Amino acid sequence: MEESGSSGGAEAVINLGLGSSVPISYHPCFGPHDNLLLLEADDNLVSDIFNGRVTLRGLPDEDAVLCTKSKTYAIKFVGNSNSMFLIPPSNSPGFIQDDAHGKVSVIKLAPGNMELVEVSPKLDKLKQLLLESPFGPGEVDAMMDDDDDGSEKNRVLYTWSDLVNIIQASDEELLKGLESLSAIEIDGYWRVIDESYLDMILRMLLNNCVLNSWSFDDLDKEEVVSSLVADEFPTQLAGHCLRVFGSEVKGTNKWKLEPRLVCLHFARQVLREEKMRVERFMEEWKKKIPEGMEEKFEMLEGEVLTERIGIETRVYTFSVRSLPSTPAERFAVLFKHRPKWEWKDLEPYLRDLQVPRLSMEGLLLKYTRRAQSRPDAEPIFSAR
Repeated sequence: MEESGSSGGAEAVINLGLGSSVPISYHPCFGPHDNLLLLEADDNLVSDIFNGRVTLRGLPDEDAVLCTKSKTYAIKFVGNSNSMFLIPPSNSPGFIQDDAHGKVSVIKLAPGNMELVEVSPKLDKLKQLLLESPFGPGEVDAMMDDDDDGSEKNRVLYTWSDLVNIIQASDEELLKGLESLSAIEIDGYWRVIDESYLDMILRMLLNNCVLNSWSFDDLDKEEVVSSLVADEFPTQLAGHCLRVFGSEVKGTNKWKLEPRLVCLHFARQVLREEKMRVERFMEEWKKKIPEGMEEKFEMLEGEVLTERIGIETRVYTFSVRSLPSTPAERFAVLFKHRPKWEWKDLEPYLRDLQVPRLSMEGLLLKYTRRAQSRPDAEPIFSAR
């Protein structure tokens, strides 16, 4: 056996030359050391870990995930058929070096290591928590009167710190989840606005556009907010309504209302939970659309479905917002609702799925069966 000229401990193993070996012995503290685990990570993650830019998130009854600033990783144990010896540095407490024989001491035999696998954030719980206590007109009255009626004591509300501890997602992913729910931070708590109250604000905003001859594509945010405040809506919610239904025009200080978002809102108002003949729905929808905007059925992709009943075609609400965010659960709900899907109908309900290391084609191969009656026919997808 060829011995290394290095001192004992981990350094002797790290500095071993090619084809070299070193004798080992048991450390006086050898044992299972269950609090000592091996973690395999790439260079970027190692940098984040050693610089304190990672957190472990999850409740006691959940499998913990590791989060960086922008990504979420599942933590999985990977067993190893080969023996892995853990050898402490020579300067560690209790280390004994056998100079006569040049041995290094093994403190633990590791059966495997922890592996980090990037996963999608778990945001379904976020939707569930925030929708339990939407911010409604009653709280608005209390806000405007600067009066605490004690109603908040009966609600479970969540700060950013609360959400970070509960939701298994990185900070960036959590913020995107809040944005997708059109959530807003009010008095330190993240809330979603009651849909009927948001409808009131939008209708007043559109009315003010008509009264003041404002173009939907050239809105001054300060003017819009001031006019809504004059109509007794809180400043914070007035600006929030503009962000929900509009966007800032790049390169300017102006805002514009997005026709799709406005039209989609009124389509939901018309349909509610009922099924309607397409012709009647289009008539009722058009009545609600503000002059200067044009309703198009394509705007409703991922929000409604149609079905034929005899000679009639009916339309009804089936929103992607109501579906689970995990692929397996998403496909289970889709195929329970409709056993067979054409691609043009299915695609809008898969568009928002972002699964690390898995493309859309991969998702379809994993969760669906594809069938075609003839080579030039549209494919039909069913559950695998």
